[in-house]
Amino acid sequence: MNKLLVFTGLLFVLSAGAYAEPNLTLVTSSPTEGGGQEYSVTLKILLFMTVLTFIPAAVIMMTSFTRIVIVLTILKQALGTQQVPPGQIILGLSLFLSLFIMMPVLERTYNDAIEPYLDEKISGEVAFKKAQAPIRTFMMEQTRETDLALFSGFANKEQYESPDDIPMSILVPAFITSELKTAFQIGFLIFVPFVVIDLVVASILMSMGMMMLSPMLISMPFKLMLFVLVDGWSLLMGTLVASFAI
Repeated sequence: MNKLLVFTGLLFVLSAGAYAEPNLTLVTSSPTEGGGQEYSVTLKILLFMTVLTFIPAAVIMMTSFTRIVIVLTILKQALGTQQVPPGQIILGLSLFLSLFIMMPVLERTYNDAIEPYLDEKISGEVAFKKAQAPIRTFMMEQTRETDLALFSGFANKEQYESPDDIPMSILVPAFITSELKTAFQIGFLIFVPFVVIDLVVASILMSMGMMMLSPMLISMPFKLMLFVLVDGWSLLMGTLVASFAI
């Protein structure tokens, strides 16, 4: 856990390390004609602050978070419980399950990049490149070749000699597209049993002439009972984790 906290706190330092030295001067001063001093923020700080704005997007779009949160949201819709579980619970569960799945990647990043950088064994630029390697490997394993070919064609670069030659500008959107496809495939398989229950309940109510009674009101207890009886949460969590083949 300590390594994870250090990794989260210093990720932006590595991102800015490609542009700045470890000893970063925050403010520069220059003498004025009247004998005073003029202070200004350096360009490195502006680059540093710019990099910070991309960290939330990187955490969401370059990890397993996207697939997990979409699947859990689809499950919520399939159960018909609009307020249960709350959105905060879904986001929190997605975040911590993503941390569990990404832990091997985080540990490798810490050992190969962050720890040597903190020990001043490597420069910020080298640490930044080493930190990319585990994340690139993870994304490549989850990205379909068709999606890579799609965005490579958009960039007018049809072939690469090795996966390491694929730039992040192509890998990231291809990874996101693959994650969306996989999430909706899993969500479809989850949705089908609950749709069947809704259809059966609606047919029974129509045959009994209960047109004014909402089928969703009657089917919800049966869907919840089915989900609990099959230990749905354990099955779903196990399926999500196994889908990343960690």
